[in-house]
Amino acid sequence: MHSDFQAQLATITTWLDGRAVEPGLAEALSEHFPPAGPEFQALALACQRGVQEGWLASRGEPPLRWGRVIKPGPATHGFSVDIVLMTEVVGPHHAHPLGEIDMIVPLDPDARFDGAAAGWMVYGPGSAHSPTVTGGSAIVLYLLPAGEIEFANA
Repeated sequence: MHSDFQAQLATITTWLDGRAVEPGLAEALSEHFPPAGPEFQALALACQRGVQEGWLASRGEPPLRWGRVIKPGPATHGFSVDIVLMTEVVGPHHAHPLGEIDMIVPLDPDARFDGAAAGWMVYGPGSAHSPTVTGGSAIVLYLLPAGEIEFANA
């Protein structure tokens, strides 16, 4: 993994440290790290480069590639970091025991993740969904508290 990517993540996970992972957090993230802002844009570009270079979202095949980049630990304030590249696909249904924070990076102008354009989406503890990308391709960086995720047929 590239050190600039980890440093960019640390800016966000440091800000998240101690905050409740609940849907209202998406608005606060959007205020502090807006999609058009420098931190969001730099991390989005790093995600795009990492996917192109093959060290992010290195598992699976189109239309769904994924990969855990960082296991939960002190460097990320207890969050795991995963990257998915999705193109016009419904992903596997899963639950978030402690919540999930999503950074949505559309690669196509009309791409939407669970109906949302570029920006932040937060699912609270105990929530579940089948992640869906429509309108093209998108990269989604997701942070899971303690790395906890439960897949329906696991």
